[in-house]
Amino acid sequence: MPPAHAAPPPQSDEEHLRRLGYQPKLARRMSAFGVFGSAFNVICVLAGCMTMFSYGLNTGGPAVMLWGWIGVGFMVMFVGLALAEVTSAYPTSGALFFMAHQLGGPRWGFAVGWLNLLGLIGGICGIDYGAANFTGAFLNMQFGYQPTPLGLFAIFTMILLLHAALNLGSVRLVSVLNSVSVWWQIVGVALIVGLLVVVPARHQDASWVMAHFVNNTGWSNPIYVSAVGLLLAQYTFSGYDAAAHMSEETTRASVAAPRGIVRSIWVSWIAGAVLLAGLLFAIGDYDTVLNTTTGTPVAQIFLDALGPTGAKVLLIVVIVAQLFCGNAETAASARMVFAFSRDGGIPGSGLWCRVSERTGTPVAGVWLSVAAALVLALPALWSATAYGAVTAVNVVGMTPAYAVPIYLRLSRRGRRFEPGPWNLGRRGPLIGWIAVGWVAVVSVLVCLPQSAPVTVDTFNYAPVALVAVLLLAGGWWWLRARHEYAPPVQQSAELIELAGEVV
Repeated sequence: MPPAHAAPPPQSDEEHLRRLGYQPKLARRMSAFGVFGSAFNVICVLAGCMTMFSYGLNTGGPAVMLWGWIGVGFMVMFVGLALAEVTSAYPTSGALFFMAHQLGGPRWGFAVGWLNLLGLIGGICGIDYGAANFTGAFLNMQFGYQPTPLGLFAIFTMILLLHAALNLGSVRLVSVLNSVSVWWQIVGVALIVGLLVVVPARHQDASWVMAHFVNNTGWSNPIYVSAVGLLLAQYTFSGYDAAAHMSEETTRASVAAPRGIVRSIWVSWIAGAVLLAGLLFAIGDYDTVLNTTTGTPVAQIFLDALGPTGAKVLLIVVIVAQLFCGNAETAASARMVFAFSRDGGIPGSGLWCRVSERTGTPVAGVWLSVAAALVLALPALWSATAYGAVTAVNVVGMTPAYAVPIYLRLSRRGRRFEPGPWNLGRRGPLIGWIAVGWVAVVSVLVCLPQSAPVTVDTFNYAPVALVAVLLLAGGWWWLRARHEYAPPVQQSAELIELAGEVV
């Protein structure tokens, strides 16, 4: 999208970063396709749609799953466009918190940083635990293994360690994996849907797929059930800020990063709609799919439609895609930890902002991210509904963090906003206010109880996690951070030019 009245772009990425107040430390080796891949891979329809499929079957059924995907995707496009515009002006690894700090001041930046961190860690936890579930389903088909909470947690832990190892390598490795993953997902969706269309002799009719409503939540109000059922789509459509977090490692970041955000959303929107439709049309007996012995309804759909061999092949395709997705989310989280620590936003910042001299990657940030995700998943050992709560944690942390920089850019505080080379022009304010309104609605929805009656096992602890993180952040702010948290102040082009003349 061409600029409307943007300031002339800096001569180089490094000059732009210095103008924002940072000295380059990370290796800038990621291409435009790689940064798009990082966001697309974190959204990952083969992770979000698949792992939340059981949730959708119980919370509204096919009608809410399909129409909810289309509606939520449409609204998320507004959020992505508005966020991309701000990203173009502030392409840093800190992304959301740095934008909020520049536009609203240190308290705004500090709060957004903690929200963003909660969302990213919740994302790693949700993605990797979902991959563990699908791995358990594959082991059940292949070896008769019966997934247990402890067994799934062990698989989850091994997946976390795999992603830590991959992210301790070079930035180029992360970029290559992101690029490969894009094609893996696109081809994977085409393969899955193609086989589900061609092989089964019988399919559900269109009226059933588009209108069949199922309510196994315990709540009696269909409007309420439909509203909480939107979590399937909203959870999947999160994490596209990964493109912004990779900015300091991307060439032409002020254009490549915002484009990566927007492209990742619309490509995922189309791919997810096709994937959900293919799965829903292929459902045989609804109760059999819900109560599958594999532990994963999607695996049962594959099994009923294609037989054991075909089901195993497609499960491998899905698991590999989920591993790519978790790897990209770990990379984004590690960059966020590095950036937030660099500015003194986390206890022990001096440790967490360390960068490997050999690979140019934030090693400490990688380990903190996977360790925190491991802790966040612990309730899954005793609660069967914990996974839905973890996904809500991801959304309740991430989504408000998207809205704050957009809101500050629109409010009086945003008068200091200087558009980057990628911007929305006169359409920016309208798109921005629609985005803020949608985020306000979603933030309420993901905090609502998902099942009734509300018990220890069915409780949605996303609001508790949100309050706990805000209390921790508030306590750290008053104890130390208000004196230590200090992102740099953006410098004017004139000041940089004057400094250059003096030197």
